Amino acid sequence: MSVRRRRRVAAEHGHDGPDERWMASYLDMITVLMCMFIVMFAMSTVDQGKFEALRASLATGFGADPSELTDVSEGVVVPPELLDAAGEGFTKVALTEAATEYDSLEALRVQLQATLDAQGLGDAATFTIDERGLTVGLVSAETFFGSNSTDLSDKARAILGALGGVLATQPNEISVEGHADYRSPGAPFPTNWELSVGRATGVLRFLVESSGVAPERIQAVGFGSTRPIAPGVSDAELAQNRRVDIVVLSDADESVRELLPTVMTEVANRS
Repeated sequence: MSVRRRRRVAAEHGHDGPDERWMASYLDMITVLMCMFIVMFAMSTVDQGKFEALRASLATGFGADPSELTDVSEGVVVPPELLDAAGEGFTKVALTEAATEYDSLEALRVQLQATLDAQGLGDAATFTIDERGLTVGLVSAETFFGSNSTDLSDKARAILGALGGVLATQPNEISVEGHADYRSPGAPFPTNWELSVGRATGVLRFLVESSGVAPERIQAVGFGSTRPIAPGVSDAELAQNRRVDIVVLSDADESVRELLPTVMTEVANRS
């Protein structure tokens, strides 16, 4: 067979060696894997400075140790957006709001006391400001309620008439809280719970029906004999425990109300 004949036969049968086309796909796969590992390595690289700042911030926030890398206020990490212009943080803001709320409650106390004084009833009520708001205690030497009775005495009506005109102008919600002395009541009250609720309801009705307090702003609560203010058993002491407290509830946020005792202490220290 001639050389030309052999070349033509070889061309007709094609390449007789191994097929290496699979290497193209293999190389593509290796390239993709290499890119993936490069990306993973880049993602795992930690900025040491940022890591130390985060570690210190978490340690300070949980009270583990102090840090100079974060803004703190008594161990609390304060976000920059919550800092005031002086950089003091939200605690100072809350104290300012608490002082404003205290001034508002104190102004109401002064107004109520002046109203009672004008009618010769200045010693007929006590006033207390705490985290709940302003409590007006209807306590005096005379009886506000007869024994085993929810009927308001004449003096109680006079005091409520003086207080109600002022309370009707306030936007705050009001809690009327009734109390009884330790003795078991007689009919028609099975327990002191019913008796104390009846007394609170009697005051509530007077404030709503006679003084114009908005009914949606007021509620009645009974505590029975569980919260006495006089420990003895004399007639005068039992009369003090047969009482009703009128609580003008603060409408400030809870965080602000919790600071009211602190503000009161500062005011007392300045006096």
